[in-house]
Formats: sequence, structure tokens, C-alpha cells
Amino acid sequence: MLSGVKFIATLTKRRPPVNLRPTAMDSTPAKTVVLFIDDEIQIRRLIRACLEKNGYEALEAATGKDGLAAAIDSQPGIIILDLGLPDMDGMTVLRRLREWSKIPVIVLSVRDRDSDKVLALDSGANDYLSKPFSTNELLARLRVLQRYHQPAEKPSVFNSSQLQVDLAARTVKVRGHPVQLARTEYALLRYFVQHAGRVLTHRQLLREVWHLEDAGKTARLRVYVTYLREKLELNPSKPELLITVPGVGYRLNVSE
Repeated sequence: MLSGVKFIATLTKRRPPVNLRPTAMDSTPAKTVVLFIDDEIQIRRLIRACLEKNGYEALEAATGKDGLAAAIDSQPGIIILDLGLPDMDGMTVLRRLREWSKIPVIVLSVRDRDSDKVLALDSGANDYLSKPFSTNELLARLRVLQRYHQPAEKPSVFNSSQLQVDLAARTVKVRGHPVQLARTEYALLRYFVQHAGRVLTHRQLLREVWHLEDAGKTARLRVYVTYLREKLELNPSKPELLITVPGVGYRLNVSE
């Protein structure tokens, strides 16, 4: 176990430094790029030294915002994520990452309660390692993720003649013009985009967007579909994008 290193997250107003460039100079394609997001400079130094010594290419970020930006720009093979970040909770970073990517994530945190671990895993983490930690154990967990996960995909971007949605950047354009959506409107549209062309039942949409199991609460769904149509459709009364499938649900039209 590591000694002499303090693992309590420092939540200060000072913006920690960020290094988004690879700290390993060797750009051999075979190297796995690991992004670690942690505001503790001692931890970042320790992890960077460990990664570089063992043949990984290292990227680092000290805030959740910079970590998400680095994940989008650099497409790392694995992410190591602290939960106690100065600008946003690590769980928020994890959920936003999972909106567009399946990059394997190891949560590395002082929070060691079972409830914290379960919440992180349910939110999309692939593994959870408590601080203080052994670097040998961290390396072993990295090797497991490398064996069982494919290289990370590029951010998902949906494009049709009328609608463009960048799930990583969280931007929506209709016929080339930016459109602002409320949180629930965007969550609903994101689910449509992730399953574009498929018929989605009322039950699916209520469960995945609102976490409701009662399929009878379709009034709420109809209201938000109406909101989306008003912002996305040329003629909301004759929709061309969000198509109603009578008695079943809705479908995002992918035809040009």
C-alpha cells in the first residue's frame, strides 16, 4: 500500500492545473492511452509515473470539465476517474461520459462504502478501486480492462438532412441552426438518437428517460414529444422526424 500520500480531495476555489498533452513522448500505436482525472497533484504524479514506467501513454486532467474535454478530443483507451473533483462530482462526469461513449472507466476514490461502489457501477463504471491503493493492483485492473474491452469508439454524431445531434458536445442543430433544449427534452431526444430508426414503446421511453415503470403515464411523454416537435419540426402538426406509431410509441425517422 502507498504511504506518505494524502488521498483526501482538496476542494478549493483555485482551478488546478491541467495537462491535456500526452506525458509520454513515445507515440507507438500499440500503447494504450490512459486518461486520469484527479485534482490531487500528488496522485497525478504517482499515476503518471506508474503508467509511463509500464508502457502506457498518459493524459491527465484536474477537473471534471477538462476531463470530459480530454475524453472527447483524445479518445483514450481507459479512464481513471476520481469522484471528489473541484468543479463537479465524479458521478456527474461518469454519467455525462456514458451519454456518448463506452470508454472503460476505473473509479479511484476515497469513498469506500458499498453504496458508493454500487452507485458508481450502476452509473457506468467498469471497476472501482478505493484509496489508498496499490499501484500493482491498479495495473492489474488496467490489464483486465484491456483484455475484455474493445478500443473506445469516436463520439456518436447523428446526422440527417434536417437534424444534427452531437452526443459528446451535447449540441443540437435543426437544418443547420442551433437549438436549445431543456434537460428533459434533450434526454428524450438523446434516447431517440441512440436508437434512431427503431420503434420505441411508451414503456421503454418512460423507463429510460423518466425511470418510471408505469406505462399508463403516457400523458407526460406526449407532452414532451410535443415540445420536441415544436422545436425540431418544420410543421409540428405533420411531423417528419418524430413519427407516431399508433398504439405503440414513437420512432426517430432516419430517412433523408
